[in-house]
Amino acid sequence: MKVNRFAIRATAVAEFCFLSTAPGLMRAQVTQPALVQTPHMASASARPMRDTRSTDDFAGLKFTDEQKAKIDEIHRRIAARKDAVVKSEKLDADQKEAMIAGLGRMERGEIAKLLTPEQQKEVLKRVRAGQSPSQ
Repeated sequence: MKVNRFAIRATAVAEFCFLSTAPGLMRAQVTQPALVQTPHMASASARPMRDTRSTDDFAGLKFTDEQKAKIDEIHRRIAARKDAVVKSEKLDADQKEAMIAGLGRMERGEIAKLLTPEQQKEVLKRVRAGQSPSQ
């Protein structure tokens, strides 16, 4: 009988130890939930800051009448697309900001294609220097 009592006590102690460590084992297996960032809230009428690089990089260049006409067309077309992005209800503020930045890069790229080799060298020199003529 002593053996049975000892076996029962040993089993009880083992069960107690197992049950007391089981919640810790369970918690170790559960992954922590990812931190959720609160979305950046902006009013619907708020317009993201205008990227002034499109004009600064090309400021002071002497354009031909043909270049001026094409550049004006590019500005009008991109401005219409930017307005559509700003007014979109399907995009959140971060998506709008990214789209507008992308449209700004597209605009600068299209204008750069219109430049003569000499104008391209001047713009490249300004970009590398990180300054515009007004600075």
